[in-house]
Amino acid sequence: MAKKVLIITYYWPPAGGPGVQRWLMFVKYLRDFDIEPIVYIPENPTYPIIDETLAKEVPEGVRCYKNKIKEPYNLARLLSGRKTKKISSGIIANKRLSFIEKFMLWVRGNFFIPDARKNWVQPSISYLSELLNKEDINTIITTGPPHSLHLIGLGLKQQHGVYWVADFRDPWTSIGYHNKLRLTASSRKKHKELERSVLSSADQLIVTSPTTKKEFQGITDVPIEVITNGYDGDYQGGAHLDDKFSIAHIGSLLSGRNPKNLWKVLSELTTENEAFRSLLQINFIGVVSKEVMDSLYHYELAPYIKLKGYVSHAQALREQRSSQLLLLVEIDAEVTKGIVPGKLFEYMAAKRPILAVGPEGWDAARIINDTHTGSTFNYSAHLELKQLLTDWFKQFQKGELKVADGNIEQYSRRELTRKLSEFLLWE
Repeated sequence: MAKKVLIITYYWPPAGGPGVQRWLMFVKYLRDFDIEPIVYIPENPTYPIIDETLAKEVPEGVRCYKNKIKEPYNLARLLSGRKTKKISSGIIANKRLSFIEKFMLWVRGNFFIPDARKNWVQPSISYLSELLNKEDINTIITTGPPHSLHLIGLGLKQQHGVYWVADFRDPWTSIGYHNKLRLTASSRKKHKELERSVLSSADQLIVTSPTTKKEFQGITDVPIEVITNGYDGDYQGGAHLDDKFSIAHIGSLLSGRNPKNLWKVLSELTTENEAFRSLLQINFIGVVSKEVMDSLYHYELAPYIKLKGYVSHAQALREQRSSQLLLLVEIDAEVTKGIVPGKLFEYMAAKRPILAVGPEGWDAARIINDTHTGSTFNYSAHLELKQLLTDWFKQFQKGELKVADGNIEQYSRRELTRKLSEFLLWE
């Protein structure tokens, strides 16, 4: 008889973006390992991105329970819908914040701890207390952010003694945007207390990078497993490789992720190489911040830019396979070393060379190097970056631009689900 596990998540189809895909794909494959997933989600969530195509990935017959949620973002939209959507999406500019934006960040950081979904915690504990008995469930998994969902797990653990696994797709207090929330000293202390309580009370912890594991090991003795994001191996769509020397970035490219060294190198190559100038194309699939666009204009790259906006996940996969190069960028900061974007693994599966720019000691760089799927640079790289792009362009002209078949199977969603099933300890 299959073992039951209750998965408590905020993001679920029709939500779009990377937050939904991790547990959607675990649910897709858990039955292969004799585990029956049951999902709990909000009934009326405020999703910044919608992707109806992801609903097709939900396995037939999976039971999904819903409960209403009261979200402050709905009220905040009355003040400024555009700014609210930006903040709820995690888009926090580095400068030139308006008074309303500053006020909204202060309210978000100090009145909604750990986050704006905190008011869903107690109603969910009450609702799920009955569901645990109804479905005879002894094991639950919470996934954050939003990290308030871990407080649901904490409450159910304390009241019912369930076996609780907390999955951290991103860190909590060390996440890059945490310091931008204009926290008071007491609010910062409260975050730390809640984080420690969750990390110490869960039976097992899952993280997405070695750096986050090391950070959490300094707080708790609870067993921690690194299970990264991954790629789904059953891609069926077609794709035609671009005739242009295309460089594509999939997803949001926000203010902190602005590789000016890359823009400078591309600008120099368009000036020095007529063939490069005639064939370069820079594709952005997703949101691009004003600061990034200003830098591109400064380096006179406007003629080569194609802004495609947000597309469905299915279309994003096609874009990845069509591009000559795939661009991966992370903020240049100590606190981002452990951020391994989910798109990295889909980039790897697309089998196009990855050009990555990020911090020194970046966990994503190790994965790229180990799998021989691309090259990584820091934000000060220039000559070596220019030489690589020159070499790749020459290979492109000869029709020889490709990557080696690295050991990427370990990052398939099915293999990662196998790893998850083996990590879970059942009573």
